[in-house]
Amino acid sequence: MNNEFRLGGDLAINRLGFGAMRLPSKDGMGGLARDPETGRAVLRRAVELGVNHIDTADFYVSAGGAVRANTLIREALHPYPSDLVIATKVGPIIREGGLHHATLADMRGLVEANLEGLDVDRLDLVYLRIGPMEPPRGESLAARFEALAALREEGLIRHLGLSNIDIDHLAEARAIAPVAAVQNEFHAAERGDVELLAACEESGIAFVPFFPLGGGRELDDERLAKVAARHGGSVSQIGLAWLLASSPVTLAIPGTGSLSHIEDNMAAAGITLTGEDLADIA
Repeated sequence: MNNEFRLGGDLAINRLGFGAMRLPSKDGMGGLARDPETGRAVLRRAVELGVNHIDTADFYVSAGGAVRANTLIREALHPYPSDLVIATKVGPIIREGGLHHATLADMRGLVEANLEGLDVDRLDLVYLRIGPMEPPRGESLAARFEALAALREEGLIRHLGLSNIDIDHLAEARAIAPVAAVQNEFHAAERGDVELLAACEESGIAFVPFFPLGGGRELDDERLAKVAARHGGSVSQIGLAWLLASSPVTLAIPGTGSLSHIEDNMAAAGITLTGEDLADIA
């Protein structure tokens, strides 16, 4: 299995990366703050273990904004390693104590907030995320994506992505500007986006599942447990290895605020599933 992918055709990254959502709070966005020093230590260890693709967002914050993922990334890793790719997303916006949908007029400000928070002149990859959880069928993303495409032309963004979309959204966006990556929920217990994954694979677009380990719902699956026992690994490791084996364009971005969990997650890169393993999981 090839463990490297060229994002957008030019950014070489390891297919097993790191998601920063859980760094500010163990209760998800807006939850009680974690110790920021632990978050910084997790980031440094992730890079030591080979991570060169970090997924974040300006709205990944603890309650009251006390701890912010982008701030932790900047404090832990800036000046950044030359091969580090940082992806972020815009769409949700924090207002009046909760997440709301950003409008067309918000797009520049959201991009600039990420530039400032990460202390970079250009963002490697910016996803437009739409909808709360389920992809909103029939909702056009054209105006917002056009705004991001204009910021790309200005040089503020290198590559564009889409998050929480359906296959029609992908076609709509690609008629406006190149799409380098798609980020939707997908894991061993949630495989509803196989058609979208196939479309990404056909076009060389990265498919980057969020919640690769179930999003707080444990991947308690007898099929995964059977394969894990065969390899002497954990269910989580097999879940990540399965994602990487599911398509050459699939990237995995497991997130954690724990040093022990980052060690366990990154060990998944060393697991190669056999045909028998894949048949058992299927």
